[in-house]
Amino acid sequence: MDYLHQFVFGIYPYIALSIFLLGSLMRFEREQYSWKSESSQLVYRGNLRLGNILFHVGVLGLFFGHLVGLLTPLSVWEALGVTHSFKQVFAMTAGGIMGSLGLVGLLILLHRRLTSERLAANTTWRDKLVLLWLLATLVLGLCTIAVSAQHLDGHEMVLLMTWAQHVVTFRGDAAQYIVAASPVFKLHLFMGMSVFVIFPFTRLVHVWSGFGALAYLGRAWQLVRPRA
Repeated sequence: MDYLHQFVFGIYPYIALSIFLLGSLMRFEREQYSWKSESSQLVYRGNLRLGNILFHVGVLGLFFGHLVGLLTPLSVWEALGVTHSFKQVFAMTAGGIMGSLGLVGLLILLHRRLTSERLAANTTWRDKLVLLWLLATLVLGLCTIAVSAQHLDGHEMVLLMTWAQHVVTFRGDAAQYIVAASPVFKLHLFMGMSVFVIFPFTRLVHVWSGFGALAYLGRAWQLVRPRA
């Protein structure tokens, strides 16, 4: 196992997570007025709703699917009677559906942003970076399905799960489990981790507000009284 592999898959995850958390906190503290999604609806409404819905449904499905699929201990799946082969096929199917939805939505958003003169004039280099980075990450993720289809025993999936679980439990041997993983998986993992690095410096920070909005479900009703 060379030093680069150990750095990218054994150390870089913690660097990415630190930048993600501390960077988000610093941005909220220092630049609260920039803490928003910077909606482009007022500039150009064309295809916004369709692209937005497809993209968010796909990406949120992928996020929670990866979260559950990678971090659920193997003992839990075994106790439920779920075989590695079945889990892999299910992950490929669900990931393919959600990934395709996210990709189509992202392509629509990219097209409207780059073909509208008014919208292009209001697009920053950070907007282009995050859109293209997400595009590459989604494409690589869909490419992993073709690689996984060549071996449906679930062995490589188990190694990826073990890597992720060793990372979140701060075990130093995490990188060794994916030494022999396909380059497509490795590149997808790197791109995915790097999304957390660029997260605090782009409009992606509005995701925090989305999760925070769940607190409103438990708040009391707002009373509005007309003037006498």
